[in-house]
Amino acid sequence: MITKIERVSATEEALKVIETLKKRFGPLMFHQSGGCCDGSTPMCFEKGEFKTGDSDVLLGEIADSEFYMSRDQYEYWKHTHLTIDVTEGRGSSFSLEIPMGVRFIIRSRVFTNEEYERLKKEDAIDMN
Repeated sequence: MITKIERVSATEEALKVIETLKKRFGPLMFHQSGGCCDGSTPMCFEKGEFKTGDSDVLLGEIADSEFYMSRDQYEYWKHTHLTIDVTEGRGSSFSLEIPMGVRFIIRSRVFTNEEYERLKKEDAIDMN
């Protein structure tokens, strides 16, 4: 059985923080910031708190939480798998984890040629 290639995933540490936030706030969503506040920090919000639109791309889900990125930024990152991680230190964004003394960060790797070709076939996102 061939599994679908994910565009976004999370480390165990990030998943623990997400579960803590879900217990406090309920359903969550993520948006990959495009340069405001902490630069390219993934931002976590209560589901529906950040308004998405036609200019946003749904990359996937982590811990049952949708993960979006602006279409313009996606053009730069479409060849890349994103792994959401967490690090100590208070960021300067509006993300829900900031008061916990941690912040989400992105770790990335470029998809292999095989992965990228498979993504082009199975992905609903326009990759041309």
